[in-house]
Amino acid sequence: MDPETVKALTHTLLDISHNLRYVGAGAAIAALGGVGTGIGIVFASFIMSFARQPAMEKRLLPVTWLAFALAEAMGLFALLIAFIFIFT
Repeated sequence: MDPETVKALTHTLLDISHNLRYVGAGAAIAALGGVGTGIGIVFASFIMSFARQPAMEKRLLPVTWLAFALAEAMGLFALLIAFIFIFT
């Protein structure tokens, strides 16, 4: 292969790898939909549990906040991964 062909092929491969960063970032951001669903399920379950047994509120509320925090942490990790893909 002549040097011009090698140079063009190398440039094309670098361009593809650069664009694949954005595909990976998009896949990482897609996890945020699951996080939103998880948070909705956590609070819906809390509301249903509280409606059935209001006396259990003091035991349910800390568990609800813990589940919310864990789901939100997963969202922040997904966002961090997306930023790493884009800016490195």
